[in-house]
Amino acid sequence: MAVVSIVSQIRPYARVLPAARRNRRDLVRWLRRRPQILAGTATYEMALLASARVDPRLKQLAELKAAALVTCEFCLDIGSALARATGITEAQLRDLPKFRDSDAFDAGEKLVLELAEAMSGTPAYVPDELRDRLLERFSPAQLAELAATVAWENNRGRLNIALGVRPCGFSEGAACALAER
Repeated sequence: MAVVSIVSQIRPYARVLPAARRNRRDLVRWLRRRPQILAGTATYEMALLASARVDPRLKQLAELKAAALVTCEFCLDIGSALARATGITEAQLRDLPKFRDSDAFDAGEKLVLELAEAMSGTPAYVPDELRDRLLERFSPAQLAELAATVAWENNRGRLNIALGVRPCGFSEGAACALAER
């Protein structure tokens, strides 16, 4: 079962990554100057993919919400393409900023989006009450995976912004989540 889950988490990347139309090497161009950071980044990315206890759709929603709040254009571009590849609808992409009032999300999805929002603020603040509600729905291992996913997206987005990593056209001509300034 775990192998199927890992494959299901990797499959969207295999479909989306070849679709890059431009700026393909922005991040690698920077990180090749620091091979240790490039290797660490790749290792953490693979660890999150291999940690397959959470539905990939939920992880994509969490990442996309964090990307929207951090306002990373590259992350929104690739994140929207990955979200579509995992079955996230155009209505969900459109309603991401107003998820609490949207019928496009179920209760579990809204809870994950609430976590992403809480973790992506400055300062980050996750109230005990939210953590308790999450633990009613998710196991401690799943919550750790969700939190690590959101934290990594915050790191990834802020790094991309600092280095000027540009969108690659993954979502060109398709529905795309918008930055939430």
